[in-house]
Amino acid sequence: ADIISTVEFNYTGDLLATGDKGGRVVIFQREQETKSRPLSRGEYNVYSTFQSHEPEFDYLKSLEIEEKINKIRWLPQQNAAHFLLSTNDKTIKLWKISERDKRAEGYNLKDEDGRLREPFRVTELRVPTLKPMDLMVEASPRRIFANAHTYHINSISVNSDYATYLSADDLRINLWHLEVTNRSFNIVDIKPANMEELTEVITAAEFHPHHCNVFVYSSSKGTIRLCDMRSSALCDQHSKFFEEPEDPSSRSFFSEIISSISDVKFSHSGRYMMTRDYLSVKVWDLNMENRPVETYQVHEYLRSKLCSLYENDCIFDKFECCWNGSD
Repeated sequence: ADIISTVEFNYTGDLLATGDKGGRVVIFQREQETKSRPLSRGEYNVYSTFQSHEPEFDYLKSLEIEEKINKIRWLPQQNAAHFLLSTNDKTIKLWKISERDKRAEGYNLKDEDGRLREPFRVTELRVPTLKPMDLMVEASPRRIFANAHTYHINSISVNSDYATYLSADDLRINLWHLEVTNRSFNIVDIKPANMEELTEVITAAEFHPHHCNVFVYSSSKGTIRLCDMRSSALCDQHSKFFEEPEDPSSRSFFSEIISSISDVKFSHSGRYMMTRDYLSVKVWDLNMENRPVETYQVHEYLRSKLCSLYENDCIFDKFECCWNGSD
């Protein structure tokens, strides 16, 4: 249950959220440098821990829904509180993380221990005052977005308008408004009429960091599609299609498995995007669809061990990627 399943920094890098297989979210806060500890800025200490998801059971499909956190995404900070989205296979939740270091005392209609006072016992008017207390970090669920995905959710991405976000499963991508929990809009649907004709699934999806109408999604075939929501309500027709031609001489039984893209991320400028497959990381220019501008071989030493990795299922492991803050 303590095995970490996803990690995500907030926009400033001061907070790091981790989700685990037990449905818990643990938030770490970066230590500030002090004169006595000048090199402590790289250290992170536990800031808050809360149970985000519980195991559920789908009685219609006789299916157990595990509590494992698949993805966490922070919302840009608008006030003193922090907000984040967390999701398991089926349900997305919006959490508010806030601090409290003062408590109100001196109520007119309450005793000091919180019990209501009889009105006839109130003989004078008191002005409540705020008294210092030990810092307490509270996590409270503000929205629950459920019952919109038939298949397992693999991605969530907050839009640059900060009012909407998308969620993706194997065959569909839905668009949500952060204030509306009972309705979402289907913007991509690749489910064929006959499931036997299914040749690929959606593996990751992300909004453009600056253009709220643009998003990309990757597939198990190693392709990336860029879609523009201005063209149509259902983005089944992509605007751009990114694919690297395969070298026929290097094709093997494992080629399709290791070419499946497990993560896609836009650069902060929005000009480039990075994709991660089993053995490599590729950087794409949005203006060049036929091949990546850079390819980094991350696990090239595993190429000779693919057979044994296939036998123990490690070849199906998924890896994420992330841009440096100063890309």
